[in-house]
Amino acid sequence: MDLGEYFRFFLALGFVLLLIAGLAALVRRSGFGERLAATPSSSGRRRLSLVEVRPLDAKHKLVLLRRDDREHLVLLGATSDLLIESDIPAAPEPAAEAGHPAPTPEQPGPERPAAADNLMTRLAGKLRRPAW
Repeated sequence: MDLGEYFRFFLALGFVLLLIAGLAALVRRSGFGERLAATPSSSGRRRLSLVEVRPLDAKHKLVLLRRDDREHLVLLGATSDLLIESDIPAAPEPAAEAGHPAPTPEQPGPERPAAADNLMTRLAGKLRRPAW
């Protein structure tokens, strides 16, 4: 094989890779790939949603996911993920609360358990614990 055949081979390889990349960009831009990945259930309602994301530091973030009527708190890290709390009853959506006024300082809302304080101390303890 001479140098010209090698040149044609690499030129053809580059052309094929360019075609693949162009087709992938076209599929992404058209949204066809998202429709395949996120298929809603038979009722047309999506069962999984991202409620909130809070960064803790450069490598960790807390993510609150909603599945059906339950929420799950997950700690995402650079090398590992940790389920902090699971099966939390989901708060009602804002559209469902439209008919009810927000609680005022004179009229407090229902008592919430001190789970947030316990959760943060558990989370802080797990972050401080050395990974063996």
